[in-house]
Amino acid sequence: MENKKRRQIIRIFCLAVFVACLIPIGQACRESMQSRAQQEALRKMTEVSVECGAEEQAPETGTVSVLQHDNTMYTENIEISAASQTAADTVGETPSLQTERDMTTGSGIPVMLDKYVNLYRENNDLAGWISIEGMKIDYPVLQNADNEYYLHHDFYGKDSKYGCLYVKNQADVDKGTNFIIYGHNMKDGSMFGDLDLYQKESFYKEHPRIAFDTLYEERTYDIIAVFRSQVYNAEDDVFKYYQFYEAHTQEEFADFYNNIKALSLYDTGVEAVFGDTFLTLSTCAYHVQDGRFVVVAKRVSQP
Repeated sequence: MENKKRRQIIRIFCLAVFVACLIPIGQACRESMQSRAQQEALRKMTEVSVECGAEEQAPETGTVSVLQHDNTMYTENIEISAASQTAADTVGETPSLQTERDMTTGSGIPVMLDKYVNLYRENNDLAGWISIEGMKIDYPVLQNADNEYYLHHDFYGKDSKYGCLYVKNQADVDKGTNFIIYGHNMKDGSMFGDLDLYQKESFYKEHPRIAFDTLYEERTYDIIAVFRSQVYNAEDDVFKYYQFYEAHTQEEFADFYNNIKALSLYDTGVEAVFGDTFLTLSTCAYHVQDGRFVVVAKRVSQP
């Protein structure tokens, strides 16, 4: 009788441990599904904008599709008032008025790409969109005054361990030499979880290019270097790729260029000269403490 009770207690204990283990697994699955659903909804928003873009830009009042925070779609009339238009034409024009005018009427320069108009209305932190063929990487890129914000928040500002792909506030996609995009290395392959596929040269050869759109321009980049690095102590006198944003001189450019080439796991054959600009993708790696896996690409010259 006593042995029977002991076995029952053991079974109950094992069942409790099993259930306790299932809870975090279930939570992780739920969060993964929610993240995928949100990203898919954001991608669909760009498709809706492309399909309806011509109609949306011409009139001052138009009907557009807007994504709610619960990822459902609804239709809303967007009106740009004459007062807003007048204010936009003044010397003291604010960035928000300028952007809204460009998005809706196309009367300003530059004009926002149709496919990003609705996304920008949802979140003014939108800085662009990155995609790589053969990977899950197909996401918006955000930029906030708080450099840590999108480490732990989704597109709508809700707490999320997935965060978003983001750039720091000093990054300048138009005037800077190096535009560094950060993202979590998620186990389910989302965000930059696929990036380490570039450790294999064979994968690189099949997918040598990265597509990155600013809000106003579609761009293409050729991968120039792939390497492992880490976040160093402030006093360490070593090459720190994450500190390079602008080359004011040819020497500064050469220092970055020569270092990424020397660190690269293989030779891509792509070269760069002073005046070229780079897109750098950075995610966590586990070969050392505070390790990083980095992919650097050079912008393809425009015709």
